[in-house]
Amino acid sequence: MDRPTLEETIALLEATLDATHDAILVVDLKRRVIHSNRQFLEMFRLTREDIDAGGLDAVLRRMSEELDDRNGTLVATQDLWTDPASRRLDVLRFKDGRIIERYVAPHQIGSRVVGRVASFRDVGSTVRTAESLEQHRAFLEQAQTVAHIGSWVAELDGSGNVGWSAETHRIFGVPAGQFDGTSEAFFELVHTDDREAVRAAGAAAIERDRAFDIEHRIVRPDGSVRWVQECGSLQRDATGNAVRMIGTVQDITERRQLEDQLRQAQKMEAIGRLAGGIAHDLNNALTTMAGYAELALGELQSDHVARADVEEIRRAAERAGSVTRQLLAFSRKQLLQPRVFNLNGTVAAISRLLSRLLGPDVRVQTALADAQLDVLGDPGQIEQAIINLAVNARDAMPAGGQLTMSTAIEPVDDEYARTHLPITPGTFIVLRVADTGHGMSRETQARVFEPFFTTKDAGKGTGLGLSMVYGTMKQIGGFIFVDSELGRGTTFRLLFPPAAGQEAPAEGLPPAQARTERPRGHETLLIAEDEPAVRNLVASALRNDGYKLLLAASADEALAIADAHRGAIDLLLTDAMMPGRTGVELAAILVDRYPHLRVIIMSGYTEETLSLSERTTRVAMLQKPFTPRDLRRRIREAIDR
Repeated sequence: MDRPTLEETIALLEATLDATHDAILVVDLKRRVIHSNRQFLEMFRLTREDIDAGGLDAVLRRMSEELDDRNGTLVATQDLWTDPASRRLDVLRFKDGRIIERYVAPHQIGSRVVGRVASFRDVGSTVRTAESLEQHRAFLEQAQTVAHIGSWVAELDGSGNVGWSAETHRIFGVPAGQFDGTSEAFFELVHTDDREAVRAAGAAAIERDRAFDIEHRIVRPDGSVRWVQECGSLQRDATGNAVRMIGTVQDITERRQLEDQLRQAQKMEAIGRLAGGIAHDLNNALTTMAGYAELALGELQSDHVARADVEEIRRAAERAGSVTRQLLAFSRKQLLQPRVFNLNGTVAAISRLLSRLLGPDVRVQTALADAQLDVLGDPGQIEQAIINLAVNARDAMPAGGQLTMSTAIEPVDDEYARTHLPITPGTFIVLRVADTGHGMSRETQARVFEPFFTTKDAGKGTGLGLSMVYGTMKQIGGFIFVDSELGRGTTFRLLFPPAAGQEAPAEGLPPAQARTERPRGHETLLIAEDEPAVRNLVASALRNDGYKLLLAASADEALAIADAHRGAIDLLLTDAMMPGRTGVELAAILVDRYPHLRVIIMSGYTEETLSLSERTTRVAMLQKPFTPRDLRRRIREAIDR
């Protein structure tokens, strides 16, 4: 085979250089351009004639005119000639946005340096991509810092490697570089009481494709305990195997503390309202007990054998009244104690209390399943959840309506689970709380469980009631969903995981106070009291004091008696809460009708819980329980004022 001629060899080398991706420039030690390939001419917008006419200086002049940092680049270029054997790799940035990597090396023949070879490569897209990625990484880190939400990656390939973002390091209190990046190092920071729960949640997410979403405690290296919420999602390979889990972590310590405080505040408010409703009935009974005891003492001689027993009855009634007052004013914080209890029993017990809590305009009905519905949770929490739902229902029915609570055992199939995430198929104990109120729009339903979201007027709701119900159900492994339409009411569906066990007994709520003298009168008194025992006691206490008594068992009956009565009515003595029209409404009607009428309103509630729009000098309060002496004194004070 014939060896190629020199001309052929040169032509072959030139063709090879033209075929390369990089731009090539070859110069000798006298700064003369020996060769430039086609890519070089195109990259720097030069022609052969430009190079032949001006040489290397023309090339450098053309390049320098388009460079961002002209002077710095020229200095670097001049430095290349101080040592022809040196090598240099740098990046040139042009005004038009091009980014070109330059590599200059000695051109050698054997061991002798005869010139310089420079190669140029457009790396603009690569550099911009890297810069963009770095910028996005910086943005993400900054966003995590602002939101206080860290991120993490856990490899599931058996290595146990875990990667944390800067914010995750801050949340866990571990400086960057001091976390060895393993799952075991992570679990060392998880509170010992929560480790198994976190491991189980991770295993369930991997093995049963469940969402990884858990709240747990961590112990920082400084010993401080914090609450965090972690959420994660799986990444799988082409064969469906889980290869890694990517997730977020958020420090929720302050939120949980706030929830505890608000939960306690709401519990105290609810207990106060419940105690007020119960106290109304209890105080009627105590008024009767204390009153008849005092009447009996008035008929017994000081040496009568039964006098000491009756005195003891009166003192017991007064002590019970003191307990009622304390319940109305005070509620202490108690520890939550999850246990297995019968949901039917809790719903039945609280339905009786809700009748008083929600007022006479709201009818409370129950439809309980014929089964032992055992669930695991804190009965007090569940009662609080039902109360929150009931109070919301009452607010949605300003003109009155019906609240229905029903229980059942129901299956959840795959189709329901797909449309009601994150519930999984299975059998649940279901409590429905349905009202006939004004309902909710789809937009409201989408946000109804968000903390601090409320549709009530300013000052009339914290926006935390339903979010706390949601949290209660989530804490015990249950779920809550809402179904509503504008104008068609709302149904909340609470789903409890069933549990075998025994029902725990429910709590009760106690009683209030009394005392006075014996003035007489001749005035006409209209007495409205729906409780026969209290009405009869009032009649017995005043029968021999000279008053003319008009007795009524309701506000409507009192109005009918007033219409039929010929003559003045000097004083109205009425119970505050009665079926139908209340005593406060009755007082408002009769005060307008009789300009000189005095009013005494009897109440088993504290004065602060009773809203009186007619609170004037003509209206006075008489707290139940009271004694005949208290009653006589207050009547004379009201009439003589």
